[in-house]
Amino acid sequence: MVIAAVVCHSGSRGVNLSRLSLGVEINEPTTSKWTSGTSVKFEHIRPVNNDGRSIARDHEGFPLTCSGNLHDNMIILKQESGYADVKDNSFLRVNFQMEQGLPLVPKSLTFNRVKCAVSKGIKLGPTFLVTSLTGGSIVGDMAPYQAFAIGGLGSVRGYGEGAVGSGRLCLIGNCEYTVPLAKNLEGSLFMDCGSDLGSARHVPGNPALRQGKPGFGVGFGYGVHFNTDIGQIRVDYAMNAFSRKTFYFSINTGGAGS
Repeated sequence: MVIAAVVCHSGSRGVNLSRLSLGVEINEPTTSKWTSGTSVKFEHIRPVNNDGRSIARDHEGFPLTCSGNLHDNMIILKQESGYADVKDNSFLRVNFQMEQGLPLVPKSLTFNRVKCAVSKGIKLGPTFLVTSLTGGSIVGDMAPYQAFAIGGLGSVRGYGEGAVGSGRLCLIGNCEYTVPLAKNLEGSLFMDCGSDLGSARHVPGNPALRQGKPGFGVGFGYGVHFNTDIGQIRVDYAMNAFSRKTFYFSINTGGAGS
């Protein structure tokens, strides 16, 4: 059991989120292939501008919170399960998350948010092919900052963070083919795609439309990976459907093939 309180800030386009979280997390006993955990937390979320002042609307006058006030409160019950079957020549990983907003305090958000990710890796001689599919859905109350952000590293490369779309639904597919080049050195070819499935218009204020997000995007490119004792160091070069190019640098502490 873990009890934690967290205060963090994040944001973009002159709108930042001040988030206070207080909760309890219970991790259930792990089996050979399954992991699971449950947590309950209270969150107080407050949009602020670059000067740190609370704001309820963006520069175009659209609401930033679900309540319409300067903050949102929510009590979230989260359940997460994971499955991993790793063999010499393949692996299969599944992660399922469900968050339920509970109406236990006045004006708290009531919603259901589900996200599932499945990845499969297969060794083809000295090479390795990894495919993954991620989907998500939000039903009930929601603020614009809760929308699924599509685009960027870990999503659709070749786009900025959240530049493809943001909606109540998301579907993201990734495919990467890795070839050994030398000891502890690999090269890869990849293709990513993602869509909000037309759900952006159901986000309050439709920020994706106002920010010119297409709602669907495809990115492809190549990369070089260095396997080290601290993890896998990756340098990726990606191009999107608008021929815009982006370099990514990341360290994957889960190791190669993760």
